[in-house]
Amino acid sequence: MAKDSVTSGDVARLANVSQAAVSRTFTPGASVSDATRERVLAAATELGYRPNALARAMISGRSHLIAVLLAYLDNQFYPIVIEQLSRSLQARGYQVLLFMTDPGNQDQMVHKMLQFQVEGIVMASATMSSVLARECADTGIPVVLFNRYVPSLPASSVTSDNLLGGRKVAQLLAGSGHRRIAFVAGAEDSSTNRDRESGFTAALAEIGQTVWRRTVGGYTFEGAARAARSLFAGSEHPDAIFVANDHMAFSVIDVIRGELGLRIPEDVSIIGYDDVPEAGWGGYRLTTVKQPGAAMIAVTVKMLIDQIEARKVIQQDAVLAASLVIRATARLPDARTLARIAGEPGQVPDV
Repeated sequence: MAKDSVTSGDVARLANVSQAAVSRTFTPGASVSDATRERVLAAATELGYRPNALARAMISGRSHLIAVLLAYLDNQFYPIVIEQLSRSLQARGYQVLLFMTDPGNQDQMVHKMLQFQVEGIVMASATMSSVLARECADTGIPVVLFNRYVPSLPASSVTSDNLLGGRKVAQLLAGSGHRRIAFVAGAEDSSTNRDRESGFTAALAEIGQTVWRRTVGGYTFEGAARAARSLFAGSEHPDAIFVANDHMAFSVIDVIRGELGLRIPEDVSIIGYDDVPEAGWGGYRLTTVKQPGAAMIAVTVKMLIDQIEARKVIQQDAVLAASLVIRATARLPDARTLARIAGEPGQVPDV
């Protein structure tokens, strides 16, 4: 028998079981006895049978597909997120379809995603229009913005406490005597950048300081290098820089050390945001704000699966605590001040 013509009925006849038993054997989580499973798998192996996931989806009306949309993967934070998110969803019987988009093209890409009959959408480093978000909600497809939020959208969101993270950076730098504190912004239209900067500037204002100078890196390695050069172009330069994510912070460090010949943290302190694995590497040892990536993924998966299984879209917003990770790129305040700053609590969601 040609392998491409083998059906579940053929397997059922060889295994001497019902066709429903074959279906249950190849359905994750379905109830089937060990003896039946062994007979079905042995028959499937002998015949070269492979279940057709697309055919099953057409019959059941369930694709068990989750679409993930990203605008870029340059930031080391996102490849890790994609791997952990995919593994977590696979453990729950779902598969991930990854889509890449360009700025301004998100809605067109979402329309393509919906053609695959996905049951949920995760948008990381990207967003969608309110009209399309409402269309997804009306058709029962939950959307979760990961590491982003847009209050006007009928979509759920999962973020770290970027306001608190920015506050901690300002308190650490000001508390250790820095007075010319610069900020390298990410993408101007992203909620992560807005909140990190807002918390940072508010905390400085509370202690009578302002941002010495602000420049934009656009969350790119090249943009951050240009931003760093501009900060040191004049006769006076910053004594500390808060960079809106680690990816840009690595570029800033490379410019300061490699091109300008300055010492970190003796001449200038650098603090990033995310705590990607490379931040702990010996060449950087970057002081940064840690995003609880694993916890954010767990909340994202729970939001999606709960809404898919309930067949009801509910807008939920989760903000998880951010924490300082002290390494070697920033001068530190006294131990008591450091303990107070590092120990300030964040918001933990209950979803």
